[in-house]
Amino acid sequence: MAEPVRTAPRPGVVGAGMLALVATLVAMWPYTGVITPGAWTFVVVMIIATTAASGMAGRRLFRGLREGIRSLLTLLLQLVVLLLALTILLASEAAQFGLVPTAATFELTGLRLQRAVDEISNGVAPIDATVSMTTAMGVAFALVALLVDHLLAQRLVVLTVLFTSIVGAVPMLLSFGSVNLVWFVLQAVMILIVLRFGARHDRDAIRHSSFVAAGLIGAAAIAATVFVSPGLPLSVAAGGHGQMPTVNADLRLGDDLRRPNETEALTVVTSAAAPPYLRLATLSRFDGEVWRPDRSDRNPVEDGFGARQWTDDIETVEHEVSIRVVGMSSSRLPVPYAAEEISGLPRGWQAMPLNRTVLSSTQDAAGADYTVQMATPAPSLEQIRASSAGGAELVAAPADDLPEIIGELAREVTSGADTDYDRLLALQDWFRSEFEYSLDAPVEDGFDGTGADAVATFLDVRSGYCIHFAGAFALMAQALDMPVRIVVGYLPGTATDEKRDDQRVYSVTSDRLHSWPEVYFRGIGWVPFEPTATLGTPTGFVSDAGSGGDGDADVPTASGAPTAAPSTAPTGGPDRRDEDPGAGGDSALRQFDPTPVALGIAGVLVVLLLPGLARALRRMLRIRRAARGHAIAAWREVADTMADLRLPLHASETARTRAQSLVAARGADAEAIGELVIAVERRSYAEGGPAGGELDSALRRVLGDLELSVSGRRRLLAWLLPASLLRR
Repeated sequence: MAEPVRTAPRPGVVGAGMLALVATLVAMWPYTGVITPGAWTFVVVMIIATTAASGMAGRRLFRGLREGIRSLLTLLLQLVVLLLALTILLASEAAQFGLVPTAATFELTGLRLQRAVDEISNGVAPIDATVSMTTAMGVAFALVALLVDHLLAQRLVVLTVLFTSIVGAVPMLLSFGSVNLVWFVLQAVMILIVLRFGARHDRDAIRHSSFVAAGLIGAAAIAATVFVSPGLPLSVAAGGHGQMPTVNADLRLGDDLRRPNETEALTVVTSAAAPPYLRLATLSRFDGEVWRPDRSDRNPVEDGFGARQWTDDIETVEHEVSIRVVGMSSSRLPVPYAAEEISGLPRGWQAMPLNRTVLSSTQDAAGADYTVQMATPAPSLEQIRASSAGGAELVAAPADDLPEIIGELAREVTSGADTDYDRLLALQDWFRSEFEYSLDAPVEDGFDGTGADAVATFLDVRSGYCIHFAGAFALMAQALDMPVRIVVGYLPGTATDEKRDDQRVYSVTSDRLHSWPEVYFRGIGWVPFEPTATLGTPTGFVSDAGSGGDGDADVPTASGAPTAAPSTAPTGGPDRRDEDPGAGGDSALRQFDPTPVALGIAGVLVVLLLPGLARALRRMLRIRRAARGHAIAAWREVADTMADLRLPLHASETARTRAQSLVAARGADAEAIGELVIAVERRSYAEGGPAGGELDSALRRVLGDLELSVSGRRRLLAWLLPASLLRR
């Protein structure tokens, strides 16, 4: 008597919808670590919930229709609901009645999406939660939620696992952030739940093998995450020999400064008497907690940097600088100030004329070898005193609600000065004489950062490292209504015995990274100052009449020509002294630890290989059952192998008909497949009859013959994307 045919139960509408909602939320969660919390989280959660709710409503509303028509109508309903929800949440100001989208709605959304792409390209994690980023995340997760919802509705659980795992891993891969242990645990649990959901509605899975395989994979994922990940380094700041240091344009550098790892980063050759300072980025946007890199128009570096920022009456000093990057990785290129022309770079590098820095979203500075034509202003003491610090349009507005101590001290320290330049000199001298350099005090006193509260604590404790000095100086200059920014860059290197074209080669090591403030003077441009105690040479310009003229006795002077950018000559730029106790550790360096990236890539690869692993486990279990005489398990393995190899498979075929076809068309072993057919017929029609002897040997021969009958490409595809896992 034939075994009755069982129909697979239909998945519950509510269960599938709720599972899609939770799976999408788990995939969204890692993005909270790379985008500043804000309105975008609310928007994304609402969009995900709206997608799930409209999907459940549509499947109930159209439940009497054929499955294909029901899915299409449900999709159309979800698209309409999502369009209205996105309009209300993201672009109501451009919609009719705040609800119905118009042409202006789509135009506004397109502009915001384009702006979001620029913010991601130029930004540093965590990226600001701007309106543009909120729009981009809302639209992106509307598509993600829609796809996950329909994958689960169709019980395509393996594709659901693949898709949600890749979406969740993207933030860690792109930001080179630490391994998100909690997310890996949540995703592993979610994989178990999703596969269990699929097993409940899959006829073959009810026969043990699929669910056992799912359980083994999920349990292995959880075990690996819980027991292996904690033993691995979870920070991108862990150094090590042989690793390429990565430089980021931010000022959260406390851990790096306390874990110096000196390596050669650059070599420099210059026509000047001494090598220049090299800048990576300028930061002028302060939100009360963090200084962030400037954002401005960019153009291909071949087009140059635009007009000079100083007037013709200011003396200009021009030099050529050749730079070779040998031991650092960055999306920003080290260049001297003020760069005017760069040669030797491949396409993809872009210049920011506003701050004369160079960056790229496609290139890496590692291995770059290029030459920079630079020009710097050299005003006299009289010229800079006659100028004023101004041009507020160049930088962002100061943060509101700064601690009162910052403004009070700024006015107190500068009360005896008559010009903006003298006020800044007074600030510089006050920091250098009243404060001490320390890498330990910030940790002990809990103000390891450049936020307003950290600066207030630093001004009270009067001990810190270069980041604190630069941050405090910048906020005090802002309190005096002066446009200011912070520069992250390299100090000049040390001379080596090597020469290139009869010019001395200077070596710039990783511990030469530094930060310093700059203030903009009308007609002169950006002028650097060095407030950090024990570091470098304080800024000071000389008089046309010499340093001994009247009125100059209280002004630090320099014998070389001062510039608006740092220089190793005793000029107005910061420099290190040999007796500097912090020179070995004051670094803006973040050592690149490949472990998080490798783990992230390995995790994605494991997820991509998950279908093949699940299929291999199912085959192994069926072969074991075949060895115990289970004919149905053996015959199902033959059918699934045919499905994986994309061989014709018809449900109406009898076992004997299918066997004859495989022998004739695929060269299957007639004796082996005949043994399987006899066992299946005994099991199906001989009620109470024997199940048969050991069938594993015959099954292996048949499977081997089927695989040899197709191309290697098809066998590989069968392993990577086994179609049998998607069969109902």
